[in-house]
Amino acid sequence: MGRILDLIDSPSDIRQLGQPELKILAEEIREEIIGTISKTGGHLASSLGVVELSLALHYVFNTPEDKVIWDVGHQCYAHKILTGRKKSFDTIRQHSGISGFPKILESEFDCFGTGHSSTSISAALGLALARDLKGEKHNVVAVIGDGAMTGGMAFEAMNNAGSMNTNLIVVLNDNEMSISSNVGSLSQHLSKVRMSRRLQKVRKDLRYLVKHIPKVGDKVLEVCEYIEDHVTYLLVPGVIFEALGFFHLGPFDGHNLEQMIRTFERVKNMEGNILVHIVTQKGKGYPPAEKDATKFHAAAPFDRNTGKSLNGEEVPSYTEVFGKTLIEMARQDKRIVAITAAMRDGTGLSRFAREFPDRFFDVGIAEQHAVTFSAALACGGMKPVVAIYSTFLQRAFDQLIHDVCLQNLPVLFAIDRAGIVGEDGPTHQGVFDISFLRLVPNLVLMSPSDENEFRSMLKTALLLNGPAAIRFPRGRGVGVAMEEEIKTLEIGKAEVIREGRDIAIITIGNLVYPCILAAERLSVYGISATVINARFIKPLDEELIAGVARKTRRIITIEENIVSGGFGSAVQELIHRSGIENISITTLGLPERFIEQGSPSILREKLGMTTEGITQAILKSLQVMV
Repeated sequence: MGRILDLIDSPSDIRQLGQPELKILAEEIREEIIGTISKTGGHLASSLGVVELSLALHYVFNTPEDKVIWDVGHQCYAHKILTGRKKSFDTIRQHSGISGFPKILESEFDCFGTGHSSTSISAALGLALARDLKGEKHNVVAVIGDGAMTGGMAFEAMNNAGSMNTNLIVVLNDNEMSISSNVGSLSQHLSKVRMSRRLQKVRKDLRYLVKHIPKVGDKVLEVCEYIEDHVTYLLVPGVIFEALGFFHLGPFDGHNLEQMIRTFERVKNMEGNILVHIVTQKGKGYPPAEKDATKFHAAAPFDRNTGKSLNGEEVPSYTEVFGKTLIEMARQDKRIVAITAAMRDGTGLSRFAREFPDRFFDVGIAEQHAVTFSAALACGGMKPVVAIYSTFLQRAFDQLIHDVCLQNLPVLFAIDRAGIVGEDGPTHQGVFDISFLRLVPNLVLMSPSDENEFRSMLKTALLLNGPAAIRFPRGRGVGVAMEEEIKTLEIGKAEVIREGRDIAIITIGNLVYPCILAAERLSVYGISATVINARFIKPLDEELIAGVARKTRRIITIEENIVSGGFGSAVQELIHRSGIENISITTLGLPERFIEQGSPSILREKLGMTTEGITQAILKSLQVMV
């Protein structure tokens, strides 16, 4: 007998199955996800946790006419398998493959694209009101995790929805985690709901009574579940959600497929705003992921039998260097505190949190709050370090300008995953930060070429009496030997690595070493190139850059950021201010478009961000025939 999964091409197929077959299908989907992600890497734990939920939603609701919006989106793998992408699932997150997130251009079942947290209820409300204005009758469902509920945008949307006369269903997927463990009063409240002994006793007694009534029919069971809902409501009221205008049901076992189906069958015909609270387990069905959901949140390829990563780990990552260096400095300066927005592990702060629990603050998925909170810590005499991904810093741009830089406060932004990130695709590529940070007054902006320089930049920034930001890439460092003593850098001072007469290569960050190799290759063609590691994007070393411009009359800037408004633009502006004429300036960077998914190596080769790509770009700028 073949797999049931082999017979499923769309949600209409699963609606023909009985519940025993659906349970078998759930396990087959888990096996499909584990087998594929062990080879490709991806968001494993979150997707394993919502297999039954995905099946129940597509079984009960008439998708794609009914709309299901997945918050964050990294929990959508079962959804993709069930909605016509089973045969291409082995390409997930790969270059030219299917996206690891919902993507409206990919499928009619992906009704709204997601990638960042806490947006689903806003999107669902917009779709619901569009439906009402057009006189349509379909359901709109937002699936949001308890981690994403720590984001203020989710509550803004619920507050707005509560004043609207519409029908909206929100499924709160409560698994006690976002990426790292959840924090805050909402998480504590949900924990009390989950663990209430009185609640569990009432449920057990209700089920016992129903079980022992002879010939219990579906209608009696439905009445009993209705009673259960309301007893739950009396014992553990969803005060927060009720105040925002939502009728609260649950919590329910999110892995009980029969209960999920019965619940959604009732909910889909209810009027008003409904919040269905379910409890699930991240990594469900794969013991290594159940044991360590954080590790398997965004897993690299792994041995499915042991759960061990297949990637080598000889050279430390920039993230690891950051975490270790910050601990060294915090031991020497008690004013240093670390702040993260639900990314304790991802930003390398786990060890810091263990060593300095009173000086570590995880504020939940609340980037705006993180930045303003840090500004106030600085006002109070502390030295806050905000550890954040480039793509997530975009969410707190206003706070960075008004609350930190306008007041010239000593807050350090450690911007991880700057530049090309890879398989997570356009929602996660950190390719805009140079452009949007360059324009902010008072901010010192740096980018290291290797691990030693990174450590120097951290020390330099923490000694400043004003705001600073260090952007650094995802992945392993260069592998240079670590110097025991951390040196400081002169603000705005670049480094001349190689002297040349024909062209000046001015670059920043992780492209410095490829540029050095490119200069060596150019010598084969008789071209002598100067290589400058700018170190500082803001302020630039005006004296050095203007001087080399006058000397070579040819400059090429190279950066892993979009060209528009980026590092190259800053150099061009500097040359213009200096009044230097008759000079050729080429800016090499990323195109002004969203960068697709794919491994960083594939994307860099395609975008010309490799030694060979840089070499060819310089030869072209010099009109050298190869």
